[in-house]
Amino acid sequence: MTFEESLERLKERHEALTMSMELFTRETQDRFEKLLTASRQDGENIRALVRIAEIHERRLTHLEDGGDA
Repeated sequence: MTFEESLERLKERHEALTMSMELFTRETQDRFEKLLTASRQDGENIRALVRIAEIHERRLTHLEDGGDA
């Protein structure tokens, strides 16, 4: 293999690696955005459950104290 052939092969490998890294970066960004969206939704759901638990706790406390619900 001549020096020029080796150099051409290295260029091709470099281009392939660059394209692979670009694809990997895009896929990673997409996954990160999906995870971020899911974690935000999880946070909202947890806050809603906390509010429900607080309401039930107040209701139970009220009932235990002899009040009407």
